[in-house]
Amino acid sequence: MNIPDSLKYTKDHEWIKIDGDIATIGITDFAQSELGDIVYVEVETVGDSLDKDEVFGTVEAVKTVSDLYLPLTGKIIEFNEELEDEPEMVNEEPYEKGWMIKMEITNHDEVKELMDAEAYKAHTD
Repeated sequence: MNIPDSLKYTKDHEWIKIDGDIATIGITDFAQSELGDIVYVEVETVGDSLDKDEVFGTVEAVKTVSDLYLPLTGKIIEFNEELEDEPEMVNEEPYEKGWMIKMEITNHDEVKELMDAEAYKAHTD
């Protein structure tokens, strides 16, 4: 299982890459492998300001649909539109081309609540 050290993680299996006030978010390698073949990613919250742990979208796999939870409070500023035509990128490259959203962080204190790679690995074991 691939768990990059440079990212932060949630108990709900989202990964977060923080660059100043901008966070890029997707689901982890563990999550995509548990879901199986992803056939659709829906995010209709671009432009919305949401609180931490609110649902920002859904990911649909062959056998199930799962909600996507926002790991930090902020405003959704971008959706990876390539996923509309190629949702399988989440399976193939969850940390690169398979990212889902970018958001503007409004509460940096919440970053402290995220797991590092070591803690996330322990969470998935």
